[in-house]
Amino acid sequence: MSNSASRVQQHRVRLRHAGLRPIQIWVPDTRRPGFAAEAHRQIALVAQGDRGDAQLAVMMDEALMNLADSGEWEA
Repeated sequence: MSNSASRVQQHRVRLRHAGLRPIQIWVPDTRRPGFAAEAHRQIALVAQGDRGDAQLAVMMDEALMNLADSGEWEA
C-alpha cells in the first residue's frame, strides 16, 4: 500500500473511532448546460409564490411568534 493510501486509511479509521461514518451524496452538476437557467426559473417561481400569498406570510409570522413565545426559538 502506498504511503498516501496508508495515511488516508488511517484518517478514515480515526474518523470511524470518533463516531463518524462515510456517506455518498449526489448533487446537481452546476457545470451542466442549462443548470443556471433552470435554477433561475425555480427561484422566480419561489419568489412569485412568496409575493402572491399574503395569507402564507401571515401564517408564517404567527408561527414564528408562537415559537418565540414558547421559548423554542429566539427572534
